[in-house]
Amino acid sequence: MSEGGKASAKSAVESLHADGCTNILEGLVEAAKVFDGRRYRNAVASVILLSDGQDNYNVNGGWGASNSKNYSVLVPPSFKRCGDRRLPVHTFGFGTDHDAAAMHTIAEETGGTFSFIENQAVVQDAFAQCIGGLLSVTVQEARIAITCPHAAVRVRSVNSGRYDSVIDGDGRAASVDVGELYADEERRFLVFVDVPAAGAGEDVTELIKVSCTYRDTASRQQMVVAGEDAVVQRPAEVSTSTEPSMEVERERFRVEATEDIAAAREAAERGAYAAAKAILDRRQEALARSARRLAGDARCAALVSELRELSARVANWREYEQTGRACMLAGMISHAQQRATSVQLFSPASALSSGAVPFGYSTPAMQSMVESSRKARESGSGGN
Repeated sequence: MSEGGKASAKSAVESLHADGCTNILEGLVEAAKVFDGRRYRNAVASVILLSDGQDNYNVNGGWGASNSKNYSVLVPPSFKRCGDRRLPVHTFGFGTDHDAAAMHTIAEETGGTFSFIENQAVVQDAFAQCIGGLLSVTVQEARIAITCPHAAVRVRSVNSGRYDSVIDGDGRAASVDVGELYADEERRFLVFVDVPAAGAGEDVTELIKVSCTYRDTASRQQMVVAGEDAVVQRPAEVSTSTEPSMEVERERFRVEATEDIAAAREAAERGAYAAAKAILDRRQEALARSARRLAGDARCAALVSELRELSARVANWREYEQTGRACMLAGMISHAQQRATSVQLFSPASALSSGAVPFGYSTPAMQSMVESSRKARESGSGGN
C-alpha cells in the first residue's frame, strides 16, 4: 500500500454505490475473484466482511427465523476450510438489524471470527483489533501431537473447540490441527486420559508426551517444539488436601461455560428465554461453589461477568433479537477459537461494551492497534 496504492484503493471505494438490497454471496464471490487474481500471494491472507442487513437474494426464511435458513450457501467453496488452505472471513455485524446467525456461520465455516458492533461510533476500534491480529501472524500450520508412552494409558477424548482433533483407534495417540497463531496467542486443550491402577513398585506413571510442529511465518521454516512430559505420582497414600491444577480447573470452567452458552442459545432460539437464562445463571452459581482459588481468578471472574451480561440479554424476545443473539454468537466463536472478537455496545456499564470478549484472548498487538485507533478517533484524525 504505497501512497499511489492507497489513493487507488480510496478511489475504488468511493466509486461504490448502494441499490438498497443486500447480496452477501455476491460480495464474497467478488472477494474470491480478487484472491484468485492476485499478482502477489502473501503468506497471510484473509477477508473482512461488513454487513448491517440481511441477505435478500440467497437465503430462505423470515426475519429472525435463523433455524430455518441455510447460511452455508453464502460461503463460496474456495473459502471453506479444507486441508491446509485457509482463507478466513472475519465478519462484522452492525446495528440490531444485521443477520448475526449468517455472519457467524460464514466466519465459522471459514475459520474467521464474528464481531458485533451495536455502537457504530467506535467501529474503527473493532477493525483495529482484528487487523492488529492479522498483522502479527507468526505461526502457521501448527499441529499438536500427543502420544502415550505407557502401554496401558489411553487418550479418551480431546476437547479442542473448533479445532479438528483426531484420536487413533487404539487410543495411544492423538493430534489437534491449530493452524495460524497471532503473536502472543495461546491455545489450551483439555485431554482426558484413562490411567491404569499403579503396578507393584510403580512410583510414577507417564501419561502423555506432547510436541508441536509449525511453519514460521517469517522464515517459512518448519519448526518442532517438544513439551514437558505429563506424569502422575503414585504414592502409597494419597493426600486429600492436594490442590487441583489451577490451569486445568480454569480451562475446565471455560469449556463448561462455553457449552452452557451454546445450550442457552439453543433454548433462546426455541423461544425458551427463561430456560436460557437459567442455564447461564446456574453456571455463575457453579463458580461460586467452586474452590476459593478458582473463585479469585481474574479470567474466571471476567467469564462470570460475561455470563451475567448474556443472561440479561436472553431474558425476553426483545432483548434476544436486538442484541442477545449477536452477543452469544460472538462469545461462542471467540471461546471456540480462543481468539479475541469485538462486541461494541451502547451501554457503558456492560461487561461486553469495552470491546473484546473479556477472557484474556486479546494480544498486545491487538491492544496496541486498538489504542492507536482510539487516539486517532478521539483526535478527529480518522484511521490513516
